[in-house]
Amino acid sequence: MSEMLSELSTSNTGRIQRTALHDTLVGRLRDMIIEGDLAPGTRLHETHLGEQLGVSRTPLREAIKYLASEGLVELVPSRGAMVKRFSGKDVHDMLIVLKSLEELAGSLACATATDSEIAAVRRLHDEMLRCYESRDRLRYYKLNQEIHTEISRIAHNAALSDMQALLQSRLKRIRFIGHEGAEKWAAAVAEHEEMIAALEARDGTALSEALGRHLLNAWERVKEAV
Repeated sequence: MSEMLSELSTSNTGRIQRTALHDTLVGRLRDMIIEGDLAPGTRLHETHLGEQLGVSRTPLREAIKYLASEGLVELVPSRGAMVKRFSGKDVHDMLIVLKSLEELAGSLACATATDSEIAAVRRLHDEMLRCYESRDRLRYYKLNQEIHTEISRIAHNAALSDMQALLQSRLKRIRFIGHEGAEKWAAAVAEHEEMIAALEARDGTALSEALGRHLLNAWERVKEAV
């Protein structure tokens, strides 16, 4: 019996370690795509990336497949994996749909979210502001995206939050570009201040309008770069 428990413990520990490696690899590759270290159209050479990141090809291949499921990587027959390249129309089309989803999410969240859920979004916002003040751009960006995710989640509509997450994942690199330059970054922060104020006031109309304007402005901030 003790031997069986020992085997189970070892097995469970192994699964946790593999999951940790997978999540770490996915996060690292995703950051490299978001920050432009792996530019759109770049072929992902498993051997080179494996040497660079210090991992074998099997977990790396699994991480690449996961990023393909997010829409950040494209698996091309006979050519391998490449960082997904979106056209300007692709980006505009996705932002228009995302705008509609987040407008609805904002309206629903103000009606359905609990006080503790709204307070949790406020904490994310405050941490994001600290990253803005310290110019920690990548961490700021991740918190920014988490806020959008949470507003959709606290709308308590699974279909809505699933679709929002899908489009948001495909727009990660593009949205990151939208914060390039002090003026664009400051404007995005001001828009988030307006959003959090409307959420805390449970003003669904105001939050919906603020989110919609924020997504329209996101296009204006990135359209020259796509």
